[in-house]
Amino acid sequence: MAKHGKKYEALADKIDKATAYQPKEAIDLLKKSAPAKFDETVELHLRMGLDPRNSAQQVRGIALLPHGLGKKVRVLVFAQGEAEKIASDAGADFVGGDDMIKKVEGGWVDFDTAIAVPEMMGKVGKLGKILGRKGLMPNPKSGTVAAMNDLPHVIEDARKGRVEYKLDRTAIIHVPVGKVSFEEQKLMDNLTAIMEAVVKAKPSGAKGQYVKSAYLTTTMGPSIKLDITSATALTAG
Repeated sequence: MAKHGKKYEALADKIDKATAYQPKEAIDLLKKSAPAKFDETVELHLRMGLDPRNSAQQVRGIALLPHGLGKKVRVLVFAQGEAEKIASDAGADFVGGDDMIKKVEGGWVDFDTAIAVPEMMGKVGKLGKILGRKGLMPNPKSGTVAAMNDLPHVIEDARKGRVEYKLDRTAIIHVPVGKVSFEEQKLMDNLTAIMEAVVKAKPSGAKGQYVKSAYLTTTMGPSIKLDITSATALTAG
């Protein structure tokens, strides 16, 4: 078991591991317990009551964070012809067809989100081994395969703080919520957007308790357990 420093332990002592905190209380505590000197990322970890091996119990989708993630999102669009022009005009950082595919094949992955028009997926598919490992592969289920006319709003959503969530092989969903430097209400708004999206994405094949546990943590800080009833009841309305 990894050992933590005195500063971490001192901060962890302020968190009652037996307590499931209300979301607002947890965020307040989290902001006070981030030990690093840099602006740590706030993360949400959800343990789901789902079987990752069961195709009827898969969860995958996107959430639009009203306050983003506190960083510039670099957008790559695989397109050519008229679609390439539309993507460029919409503000994509990198746009191209065969040239971009070749660049990625050479190991270049200096972007945060990859979007593709359907016509390019036959060629983009061969990048699966490179982009898949980094969670960057365009996918219709995550909204990153978009028709030419939809490119402007898909690119805009990506810039606003569009995050993808999906069930991993251990039945956990990991999602970034924002930065420690965010105001408490902004973190609360982002958390609400994620929880609302995940709850709405409950698959028809789910059985028993859908969300079994939820924790907030920072890049270097201790985790804080959330009250499940309150967390799953969060809505932007």
